[in-house]
Amino acid sequence: MSWTDERVETLKRMWAEGQSASQIAKELGGVTRNAVIGKVHRLGLSNRAEEGADPAPEPVAAKPAVAAAPAPDPRPAAPEPAPAPQPKPAAAA
Repeated sequence: MSWTDERVETLKRMWAEGQSASQIAKELGGVTRNAVIGKVHRLGLSNRAEEGADPAPEPVAAKPAVAAAPAPDPRPAAPEPAPAPQPKPAAAA
């Protein structure tokens, strides 16, 4: 398979329309997706952005998250001490 002027024009048109390399290869027939990608690069078509179009906006840095309340202590609370025994009242004699 050779890249005829007609096939190159078809490739350029489909690439400009946003078709994938696989779709172009299927349309042209007798050529692989990788061959289409290689030809696109050799022709200098790798940038699909429209001329005069605004470039993609820069990603905005994420704002730092507000600090969350500290997590509760996962250890169980210490058991309360047993009350001291109360003295018995003295017997009346």
